[in-house]
Amino acid sequence: HVLTILGNSLVIITINASKTLKAPMYFFLSHLSFADMCYPSATIPKMIADTFVERKTISFNGCMTQLFSAHFFGGTEIFLLTAMAYDRYVAICRPLHYTTVMDRWRCGLLAGASWVAGFLHSILQTLLTVRLPFCGPNEIDNFFCDVHPLLKLACADTYVVGLTVVANSGMISLVSFIILIISYVVILLNLRSQSSEGRRKALSTCGSHIITVFLVLLPPMFMYIRPSTPLAADKLVILFNIVMPPLLNPLIYTLRNNEVKSAMRKLFRIEGRMG
Repeated sequence: HVLTILGNSLVIITINASKTLKAPMYFFLSHLSFADMCYPSATIPKMIADTFVERKTISFNGCMTQLFSAHFFGGTEIFLLTAMAYDRYVAICRPLHYTTVMDRWRCGLLAGASWVAGFLHSILQTLLTVRLPFCGPNEIDNFFCDVHPLLKLACADTYVVGLTVVANSGMISLVSFIILIISYVVILLNLRSQSSEGRRKALSTCGSHIITVFLVLLPPMFMYIRPSTPLAADKLVILFNIVMPPLLNPLIYTLRNNEVKSAMRKLFRIEGRMG
């Protein structure tokens, strides 16, 4: 968790401190890194604290806060990846119109819409869950409060709520995945008409995005595009989804991007001289 916070903080600081990383792609990347910092922070600190006590408890309000925060930042991450794919599509498929289409106002609008969409997605999940009656024993068979384990505890018919979860979380993940894959297929087809240097640079950037898409979207698709019956693998899948993408994204986006690496080297040299 410490590595996740440090890695994403470094990306945000580098992008905001560098004069060369002003392209829309880096604007979205800074938002993605912030979401990647907050997403695991909604659950991991409590999980770490629970390893030091025998009786692991959480209040009802704390449980609902975990549920809301995890889906808020996780959903926002998915929508930001969609905005980043649109940015890459315009940059590669409509390069002459790129500066006009992806101006500062539109980038801010896309980023803001991603956060609003993540909030609406999460608040719907939370409102549906908070109204359920829980009769006890309220023992959650998971690392944190998520929809499926809470539906299992409810002493009421949760069929409609379960369908809503599939329609909400499941369809968001599936539709976003399909849109992202189609967009990158179109981008790759358009790369054939570019120079070898342009193809190499575009492939490097898009390759990072595609890796992140699979890391971020495959686990929630497994979790939510099915009935609300918990499976044995759910805990491992959701733990992977919370821990690994936020930890790996800074490495994926920096190790494959020469501009970011160059900006980081300059930043460290400046700080070293000031020190």
